[in-house]
Amino acid sequence: MRINGFSGMDIDSMVKELMTAKRAPLDKLNQKKTLMEWQRDSYRELNSKMYEFRNTKLQQTYRQSAALNTQKAIVTGNTDAVRVDATSAANGIPMKISVEALATATKGETDGVGLGYKASQSLAELVKGVKFGTSNSSITEADNKEEYKIKINNGQELTFKGSDSISSVVAKINSASDLKVTATFDELTGKLSIASKTLGSKGEVSIGTLDPAANSLLDVFKTDKTQAFTPVTGTDAIVKINGVELKDPRPESNIITYNGVQMNLLAVTVTRDASNNIISDNPFTISTQSDPQKALDSMKAFVDDYNKMLTLLNTKVGEEKYRSFQPLTDEQRKSMTESDIKLWEEKAKSGLLKNDDILADLVSKMRNIMGENMGQLSNIGITGGKYFEGGKLILDEAKFKEAVLNNPQQVADLFQGTGTGVKDSIFGKLYDDFDKTMDKIATRAGTTKFSGDLNSIYKEESIMGRELKGYNKEISALEKRLTALENRYYKQFTAMETAMSKYQSQASSLSSFFSS
Repeated sequence: MRINGFSGMDIDSMVKELMTAKRAPLDKLNQKKTLMEWQRDSYRELNSKMYEFRNTKLQQTYRQSAALNTQKAIVTGNTDAVRVDATSAANGIPMKISVEALATATKGETDGVGLGYKASQSLAELVKGVKFGTSNSSITEADNKEEYKIKINNGQELTFKGSDSISSVVAKINSASDLKVTATFDELTGKLSIASKTLGSKGEVSIGTLDPAANSLLDVFKTDKTQAFTPVTGTDAIVKINGVELKDPRPESNIITYNGVQMNLLAVTVTRDASNNIISDNPFTISTQSDPQKALDSMKAFVDDYNKMLTLLNTKVGEEKYRSFQPLTDEQRKSMTESDIKLWEEKAKSGLLKNDDILADLVSKMRNIMGENMGQLSNIGITGGKYFEGGKLILDEAKFKEAVLNNPQQVADLFQGTGTGVKDSIFGKLYDDFDKTMDKIATRAGTTKFSGDLNSIYKEESIMGRELKGYNKEISALEKRLTALENRYYKQFTAMETAMSKYQSQASSLSSFFSS
């Protein structure tokens, strides 16, 4: 128990003053820890920006062939029968297309258990004939544990329990990518259908089990258990382009590409009579034309994104550091207003990544990529800014538009590359350098290159994570020593107070004795 004030002294204030000097090392440790936490947060914010630039901008937008494609496909006639997309290889040859038949998938289905079953119900309920919405009290634990097997296209045998829902069975089949099939359940008929993902005559659907005596999954969806599951073989598409029928081979898919135009066939264009003879045709015609606007818009967006990223990195690397502005202690905060604290911390957080080696290296690589290609870039209207602008790019829209009209493939190859040269293209090199930089930041700060989430949890086993653990350990040990020291001070002052109280009591007694 702390005793305070017998002698009139403010012991709390005296102990506080004594402890202020002793707490200085603790304050410094806490400041170092706070600075490192701020620095780690800065790395995470930059990692988020890099993730967006690398994934959303480069990978998902600019590296896609459509970004710099100057060809535009125009469909006339039966526009409902097709969706088209002109590639950069489109040669401008007009095509008149008739679709006599679409490619179909090899498909098999059970005879079905009829209306009244929902995909949310279990296999056991199907077997027992329990309709949707009725009591399932007749389903026993043994029924739920009953197993049903199926082997598709010689893949791994799948096993299901009676307690599995129909929807989970369908999902499990569809998620097994090696089976190359798609399963569906029709609640109106109770039929289970299994179709090949590969369209055309080469699609395969073969069903079996390893053990002929095992319960077959197919039997669960049948009313006639003796009915064989006989898939109907898929058919190839029958298409004519400019009067030439596509044969040897026929299209095995409804997505075909000719003369640089990708066509997604949606419907047949012919009408047949009862004898299956063609009586009319409503074909569609595809033509292409050069349209540099999309490529120009893509390049404008890229130059803007590149410049923003470069400016951000240059700012962080060159940001002024105010060494006299350290993180505030709790005591310092008590004597300051909220606005003063905000202004102070803005200064304290400035320059946390000044001259950072990881960021400086990325800036250098970005500028080198552009520098080594500046000859070709200047020919298409892209040049560097003034020396004091730190490597920013400037786009001459008219010159770029002309270049992409005259030689679109050259522009696409420079930025996107082709074949094995994709990684050596400008976008490929930028992607690779940002990927490696994010790896370095992850090693140092404990971030992840697989997410741009600003609330992601840091990995403790990073360089900064281990250093922060060290700070926490030192702080905890020092706090214990300071608490012990503070208690000792209070004990000493308490002893002094007690002694002084006794002395005053004795002095009062003597004074009373001599005055009597």
